[in-house]
Amino acid sequence: MPDGAVNFNNVEYIARVGWVTYAEKVPLWNPKTGKSTDFNTSFSFRIDTRNLSNYGHGICFFLAPVGIQLPVNSAGGFLGLFTRIDDNTSLFPLVHIEFDSFSNKEWDPTTVGSHVGINNNSLVSSNYTSWNASSHSQDIGHAKISYNSVTKNLSVSWAYELTSDPRESVGISYIIDLAKVLPPHVTVGFSAATGSNIEGHRLLSWEFSSSLDSEKAKKGLIVGISVSGFVFLFSLVTIVVVLLQKQRKRKAKEIKDLLSLNEDLERDAGPRRFVYKDLVIATNRFSAQRKLGEGGFGAVYRGYLNEMDMMVAVKKLSGGSKQGKKEFVTEVKIISKLRHRNLVQLIGWCNEKNEYLLIYEFMPNGSLDTHLFGKRPHLSWDIRYKIALGLSSALLYLHEEGDRCVLHRDIKASNIMLDINFNVKVGDFGLARLMDHGLGSHTTGIAGTFGYMAPEYVIDGRASKESDIYSFGIGILEIVTGKKSVDHSEENIETSLVERVWDLYGRQELMSAIDKKLGEDFDKKQAECLLVVGLWCGHPDRNSRPSIKQAIQVLNLESPLPQLPPKMPSATFHISPSSSLLLSSSRVSVIQVSREQMMRDEEDLGGLCGSET
Repeated sequence: MPDGAVNFNNVEYIARVGWVTYAEKVPLWNPKTGKSTDFNTSFSFRIDTRNLSNYGHGICFFLAPVGIQLPVNSAGGFLGLFTRIDDNTSLFPLVHIEFDSFSNKEWDPTTVGSHVGINNNSLVSSNYTSWNASSHSQDIGHAKISYNSVTKNLSVSWAYELTSDPRESVGISYIIDLAKVLPPHVTVGFSAATGSNIEGHRLLSWEFSSSLDSEKAKKGLIVGISVSGFVFLFSLVTIVVVLLQKQRKRKAKEIKDLLSLNEDLERDAGPRRFVYKDLVIATNRFSAQRKLGEGGFGAVYRGYLNEMDMMVAVKKLSGGSKQGKKEFVTEVKIISKLRHRNLVQLIGWCNEKNEYLLIYEFMPNGSLDTHLFGKRPHLSWDIRYKIALGLSSALLYLHEEGDRCVLHRDIKASNIMLDINFNVKVGDFGLARLMDHGLGSHTTGIAGTFGYMAPEYVIDGRASKESDIYSFGIGILEIVTGKKSVDHSEENIETSLVERVWDLYGRQELMSAIDKKLGEDFDKKQAECLLVVGLWCGHPDRNSRPSIKQAIQVLNLESPLPQLPPKMPSATFHISPSSSLLLSSSRVSVIQVSREQMMRDEEDLGGLCGSET
């Protein structure tokens, strides 16, 4: 196989199935502790539809029990994983993400046809979005699949080197507890299949990492070494001592860092340190009736501080979560240094008894999303325009007016709070990053919310002012239209809010994008200004987006509206293919099975499943 790439099947033949699996079992969750793994896998692939009108059936990534064997009669729409049509379930419990190029009427979604889907032990996708294989035939696709064991979020995102289209969806997610579906150890790999039509499938690169794998590596597990009982026991004791020392050092460093953080904050005339028991009293023992909302790393409660005679919002982060601790430290370090009328004020913090809490000023009018998309009374035009200007002012301060640039990385309606007078207060700095002025971007890894994340950020994980500007633009469009950036309840789910508004702009029907709840009660010049600036900031090409200063000049009617192309441009990316895992490695198993071979008995199939290249 040249360059370590894998062809799943001979493109000239029908009814073929090919497998590529990692030869070692992968830990998914620990049966002793119940702890589940986070994992990330990235791969590059190419599908060749041969310029035919009929082709199929697709390629998928799967997780399945160790020892799974390729089912008989599993070509075509069964994608090499299923064999029963009566209930559309597999012989083994498995979860897979499919790039399904052929629509099977028996189980595939009729609304979108060919699609990318996340499937829970079924041919029927639990979540899916439209995807067209022929539009990207022979182009190299790059995909990333991630699982967060805390939020139970399984997500997949993808892009192509030459044929990416901003009108297409680039990611989906699904909430699933993999520990309840799959055994503690699994086999991971890929399957591709053809049916009555031909199609080429090629895997170019693949890398896989998980948190439990990392912990295992850190423990220095030694296998396959024959030693005497005494030496082995001595070595084992030595290893245990070394591990305990490392664990103590790590714990000591964590405590030292937190103490240092506390000392730094207490020296500043800003947020104060609270005692945990006072916060328990303030929130009535964190009662459900006081809960204002809940996110991936904790919940927010309404509280009342008798000593200060004020209402507060108490954010209680998940103490056992490493990410929760990281978010706590990040948010305290960054927001404690920020002072601006359009940023949520941090009143104080608390870290004791393995609890991490942040105390903010209370926002009587809640978050913007509850007004735009919830059941609260709709916002008047004057308030919407005021919110847009307040949001731009907050972003100007973060990007340009501080000692260092702050990349928020999660600007969205639910993180835009509103005080009693509907003044904007941007909050949630748990994902924020500091960057020196003048630097173009900062490699952070993907974090944020799909629908608000810039296309290039989804692909390369490099946060920048431009990626924040993109999120700002989406927020502006939501304020004016009253529509979500991605609305799964709408019929045109495959198109983004930016695309729909840009289409109206090109047809010179921009005013029809304005929230119907406003009727005619809005300023047309201001509305046009906000919509055009929203599109400008949401431009697929990061180099075509304005700085926040340029956007504000237009919003304040100090500069003319930019001239945008009538048709939304395509996004372009430069992506370096992954080289972390060579597919020619002996730890990757490759199985290619023809229709005739699939008819053999299970013993022959068992031999095939054990083959390696």
